[in-house]
Amino acid sequence: MRNEKGLFAQIAQGISDMCYIWWLEMKNTIKDEGVLIFFILVPLGYPLLYSWIYNNEVVRDVPVAIVDMSHSQESRKFIREFDASPDTHAAYYCNNLEDAKNLVGKQAVHGVLYFPSDFQKQIARGGQAKVDVYCDMSLMLTYKAIFQSAQAIALNMSSEIQKPKSGGFTNRDDELNTEPIHIERIQMFNSTGGYGNALLPGVLILILQQTLLLGIGLAAGTARENNRYKDLVPISKHYNGIFRIVLGKSMCYFMIYCVMAAYITLCVPRFFHFTSLVHASSLVCLMIPYLLSCIFFGMTISCVVRYRENVLLLVVFTSVPFLFMSGISWPASNIPAFWKAVGSLIPSTFGIKGFLKISSMGATIQDMAEEYKALWIQTVCYFFTACMVYRAQIIAARKHAIERLELLKKKFGAE
Repeated sequence: MRNEKGLFAQIAQGISDMCYIWWLEMKNTIKDEGVLIFFILVPLGYPLLYSWIYNNEVVRDVPVAIVDMSHSQESRKFIREFDASPDTHAAYYCNNLEDAKNLVGKQAVHGVLYFPSDFQKQIARGGQAKVDVYCDMSLMLTYKAIFQSAQAIALNMSSEIQKPKSGGFTNRDDELNTEPIHIERIQMFNSTGGYGNALLPGVLILILQQTLLLGIGLAAGTARENNRYKDLVPISKHYNGIFRIVLGKSMCYFMIYCVMAAYITLCVPRFFHFTSLVHASSLVCLMIPYLLSCIFFGMTISCVVRYRENVLLLVVFTSVPFLFMSGISWPASNIPAFWKAVGSLIPSTFGIKGFLKISSMGATIQDMAEEYKALWIQTVCYFFTACMVYRAQIIAARKHAIERLELLKKKFGAE
């Protein structure tokens, strides 16, 4: 009976200490302006900035310079249709390519459409006419708009030129002879074909991770700066246990980011009308292990944060590499094996893939089983690494306290 009572007393004391640490961490978060910015203000404002930037999805009326050396009916027809396209605009008419190059250099236009002098003659002779399309490759969106518009008009005009020569008896025969295979383009999932729907899910999930790491690291730096011996864990009866420290701190971060995650994943896409096929059950199943893995990952790396400013250097410059390693902005098949292995250690890699499936494809928990399992494995692994880090910090804090006590004993003993 005594052993059972002692065990229950220890459990009750552990829960009490865990709640105390949670309350203290929550109070410090509210009082610390830096932590409050990274935990509250940045997650609230940063997604709105990114979403506003990508809200237009695609570019329209891209300015193009026209160099028409043919001055023929067919070239003028091509130019009219090209200018009528919603993606491109015939902004300048030049006498030669040099003038058009100068306009591209000044960024007045993003491409050049060149018609050679024999354009009409080649069509009339039944030969192959040529249209040269020069695109500014510094921005892929403008290149896509110019090239696809010119290609679509060229195919349409080619079909119209071939119809009188097809030898059909009816208009339908001419259509079948000039287009025996009809291709219908259907954009799956990303119906707009825009960058916002493609990149925004990954950016939103990465913001959750990076702000968590920044806030946890900043709180760790503050704790060290306020400690006499620069230890992460203070000497206190409430901090006398690994699990109560890790669970108490993580409970504070988890409660805050449950609200932030709901805002970022549910509200922001609807504010800007991005594709969102999220199911509540799938989102909850993904967010729980993702937030926990990010929290324990942040608590693990917080051991290297000696000062508040260090965390900015540690986290901010890793945002772009983490986004690339997730495979959302660069094909995962083209990423070297080493960086794939590094990416598999980062929670955002699987969190981004899982959320992209949920938001853009309406996936269920079974459809993202790989990402779901990987996040839970990371949660367990980083939980134990966080416990190891705080165990080392508890030992270091006790060692420094004993050294200080021995020094005081010698000092007062000598007196």
